[in-house]
Amino acid sequence: MKDFSPGDKVELLDDDLSGIVQNVNGDQVEIKTEDGFIMKFSEDHLVKIKSDIDVSDFDFEEILKEKTPAKKPKSNRIKPKERSAPPMEVDLHIHQLVKSSRNMSNHEMLNLQLDTARHKLEFAMRKRIQKIVFIHGVGEGVLKMELEYLLGRYSNIKFYDADYQKYGLGATEVYIFQNP
Repeated sequence: MKDFSPGDKVELLDDDLSGIVQNVNGDQVEIKTEDGFIMKFSEDHLVKIKSDIDVSDFDFEEILKEKTPAKKPKSNRIKPKERSAPPMEVDLHIHQLVKSSRNMSNHEMLNLQLDTARHKLEFAMRKRIQKIVFIHGVGEGVLKMELEYLLGRYSNIKFYDADYQKYGLGATEVYIFQNP
C-alpha cells in the first residue's frame, strides 16, 4: 500500500496524465487533473512525484553561463591591400644605403647595391620570409638588369615587377619557394 495524501502530486504509470490528490478511499485515489477533471484510479496505477524542488538551490547565472556560447575573440581585420603586401621591402637607392656617396664611383655604388640585395635575399631565405620587394627606381635600368641577373642565379625563387600602383616601374618583387 502506497501512502497518498491530499495535496500530493501524482502521475499515472500507463498514461501521460498527472494531477493533485483530492481524496483517498481505501485503494481508490481521487485526483484532480491539470485540466480540472476529477478522476478515480487504483493506487497501484499511480506514482507520487516529489515536488519539493527548491529553486533557490540553483545558481541561475552559472546555468546561463553554461548555456550561452562563448564569444569568439575579435580578430583584427586585414585589408586586402595589406594582405597582399610583402612583409619585407628593401630600398636599394644609394642615399638609403650610405650617408654620402660623394667619393664613390658608379661601379662602387652598383656593387654596394647588389651586395645589399644579395644579403637581404639570403636573410629572407634563412628567416623563411616568402616575399621581398627590392625598390631600385627607374633610372637608366642598369641596377634593375644587374638585379635580375643576380636573381636569375637562384633556382628556388621567381621574380617579377612589383605592384605598379604602389611602386610604379621601379621595383621588383621576389617570391621565395619554401621547402617544408
